[in-house]
Amino acid sequence: MGTAGGGTDGMAGERRQLINVAYRLLGSVTEAEDAVQDAYARWYGLPRSRQEEIRSPGAWLTTVTGRICLDLLGSARARRERYVGAWLPEPLPDRTEWDRAGGTGPTGPSDPADQIVLDESVSMAFLVVLESMTPAERVAFVLHDVFRYPFAEIAGVLGRTPAACKQLAASARRRAGAASAPVPATGRADVVRRVKEAWESKDIAALVGVLDPAAVMTADGGGMAGAALRPVEGGARIAQYMVVIADKAPGLELLERTVNGVPGLVAQRDGVVMTVAAFDVSDGRVTRIWAVRNPEKLRPWARS
Repeated sequence: MGTAGGGTDGMAGERRQLINVAYRLLGSVTEAEDAVQDAYARWYGLPRSRQEEIRSPGAWLTTVTGRICLDLLGSARARRERYVGAWLPEPLPDRTEWDRAGGTGPTGPSDPADQIVLDESVSMAFLVVLESMTPAERVAFVLHDVFRYPFAEIAGVLGRTPAACKQLAASARRRAGAASAPVPATGRADVVRRVKEAWESKDIAALVGVLDPAAVMTADGGGMAGAALRPVEGGARIAQYMVVIADKAPGLELLERTVNGVPGLVAQRDGVVMTVAAFDVSDGRVTRIWAVRNPEKLRPWARS
């Protein structure tokens, strides 16, 4: 599962890889960073003689990180049953985009969110699909299908045979196969811009026109910010809900920003990010909206 390389640079490169793996497994930047720190603490806690026996520190760290994430995924299910409202993954900003827009970026250069590669495997739609998998399915699928690790090595993470890991990945793949095909970024951006313009003008008819009749909006306030506790279903209902929000939040500024690698919207007031919205688009209409309002999940979006 890779090599750690030599010296500080090699370990730093391995750390970036581990953060990328852990975020996709957990859907949380904070938990991913904690898992990787735990793995490194275990590595540095080994006697020097034991470290020297390990042929590939990178493979060892990945195995340990994977096991930590597997345990966290198991306990997360119980925690999320107590979560107020819907639970959504933490959204990721594109730091370079923020630098261009405002001269300063979210948080600092050492923020773990900046180390995560923004590709299709971190899109909100993909991460939500991952949430439907069992912990073992998710680990097998992410490590094999996203990071191309062989089943023989994934078996060491899951404590199962390579054949069993292959079956887990196949089962997860069937779940993921139900997800819609990705829409090109330009097509997404056009649709998101139409949502922004209709929302700003409080034009219900225009919103209904850009929303799929069967669209679903899920909001995550975590009990710390106002949000619908249950998904809002239907384009017309979502449009009405969005206009009500606009009426209740004067001075809210909408920005077109990349969210988890695809076009999305950021709502801020007085420079403070209040909501980050991700979209799924099909046939020129929005089919899903994921609105994250829990301030604890918006820390990577805070400007320094």
